[in-house]
Amino acid sequence: MTSSRRLQLALNVSDLGVAVERYTAVFGQGPSKERPGYANFLLSDPPLKLVLFENPHGTSALNHLGVELGSADDVRAAAEQFAARGLAHSVAESDVCCHATQDKVWVDVPDVPLGAWEFYTVLDDDPAPDVRSDSLCCATPDSAAGPCCE
Repeated sequence: MTSSRRLQLALNVSDLGVAVERYTAVFGQGPSKERPGYANFLLSDPPLKLVLFENPHGTSALNHLGVELGSADDVRAAAEQFAARGLAHSVAESDVCCHATQDKVWVDVPDVPLGAWEFYTVLDDDPAPDVRSDSLCCATPDSAAGPCCE
């Protein structure tokens, strides 16, 4: 895994508009991507992908933690390393989540939201409407679109 990496912090917010305004002021830049119920900020300093999900019923401000990797090869390498270390993990290829198509691996880690960290790469940042998930992935607590939505 030698490609660029960026930590991901995914938060549940009660009002996306207010949160986008506040984080735009905090970081001095607007979101890189904004969709109904969803926004993300790609920051270079610090290297962070801040993801906001409008989820007024979230039981925690923290939705999930992740590491954005540079390529699908990096995701496969992470899965191989987790397997070699005997760590429980699950792989999802071409997963449509968060208004993007991603390859990802979730590695089990106790005492974090969802009990796992997400290691992923974005394959397509704007999939065609017929490929997009109707659920907005992670936007609602009862969404069934994937692990980050629980």
